[in-house]
Amino acid sequence: MMILKDILYKVTLNAVVGSTNLSVKHMDFDSRNISEHDVFVAIKGTVSNGHEFIDTAIEQGAIAIVCETLPENIKQGITYVQVESSSKALAIMASNFYQNPSENLKLVGVTGTNGKTTIASLLYQLFKKAGFKVGLLSTVRIMVDNKAYKATHTTPDSLTINKYLKEMNDEGVAYCFMEVS
Repeated sequence: MMILKDILYKVTLNAVVGSTNLSVKHMDFDSRNISEHDVFVAIKGTVSNGHEFIDTAIEQGAIAIVCETLPENIKQGITYVQVESSSKALAIMASNFYQNPSENLKLVGVTGTNGKTTIASLLYQLFKKAGFKVGLLSTVRIMVDNKAYKATHTTPDSLTINKYLKEMNDEGVAYCFMEVS
């Protein structure tokens, strides 16, 4: 568990209703993944608006809500944190929640129109053969040294990226190669 105020470190806050001195178990931007003692980050997406799921997240046990617009109905015992951009807040919060894992390894981003997967995979294999513990974040697979995970999204969200970077830290990974789009 982590304290909400520590997760919010470096996030620009517009308003706070309630206490930030709360123990948080997990955080997510998908209300379906929320349970007791979690933080729900309401993100306005292209398909749906997370602000419409604030009540659902609270019913499922969220103790704190991070949002761009405070709801009209403020529920007693729930902390509301208003930010300018929920997406930007989530990226900073995810890094804080997983103890800033990108600071503990060399993260190499591969950009471009074509060939990102190939280049990132080749770099992963090259450094692996050279004897380094390495990681890979690609659209095809995620590697934490020798452990493989199936990639579920074209571009992973900031929570997923930081989760795997933290696992890489725990496994002593020195370099991570990541597709960036």
